[in-house]
Amino acid sequence: MSLFTINNGWLELDDGKAGDEVLDIKPSTHCDERECEDISLLVVHNISLPPGQFGSGHITDLFLGRLNPDEHDYFKDIYQIRVSAHCLIRRDGQVVQYVPFNKRAWHAGVSSFCDREKCNDFSIGIEMEGTDDLPYTNAQYEQLQVITKLLLAHYPEINTDRIVGHSDIAPGRKTDPGESFDWIKYKQGL
Repeated sequence: MSLFTINNGWLELDDGKAGDEVLDIKPSTHCDERECEDISLLVVHNISLPPGQFGSGHITDLFLGRLNPDEHDYFKDIYQIRVSAHCLIRRDGQVVQYVPFNKRAWHAGVSSFCDREKCNDFSIGIEMEGTDDLPYTNAQYEQLQVITKLLLAHYPEINTDRIVGHSDIAPGRKTDPGESFDWIKYKQGL
């Protein structure tokens, strides 16, 4: 797996290039300025569109606000939702970045961590292409570990105790990244 750097909130490959099979940059307008200075939480999510299907461009379409409601019945209920994440890690390990880390992505919704509300304000959200009940790929864990190490170095207020699942900050409302996510495997690689 490749190593990245962060330049003005955006991932870059060590050689300064993006847009190949390892890293793709797709800037989303579904973000805004943070309301606080600290970036101190990393939230792991999962997503698949349509649910349980992988490999399409529908996740990117959702995060860019261009999901076509006529392409699948499921999309009719979600195509107008304005959501985003900082990054998506596809099944093959490709990383797609939508929002620079220094901006607020709209990934957590109503949420709380350590009695602090509005986790979007102080967190980074990474989506794993997957579902709660299907195993994630080795390539996904490897890329998530690479990116996490970079974020831990770049944002020292994030530590391994401040890496959580969406279900941890929105219990009862969210279940991702699900029982299939191997927290031990992920954290041992850090």
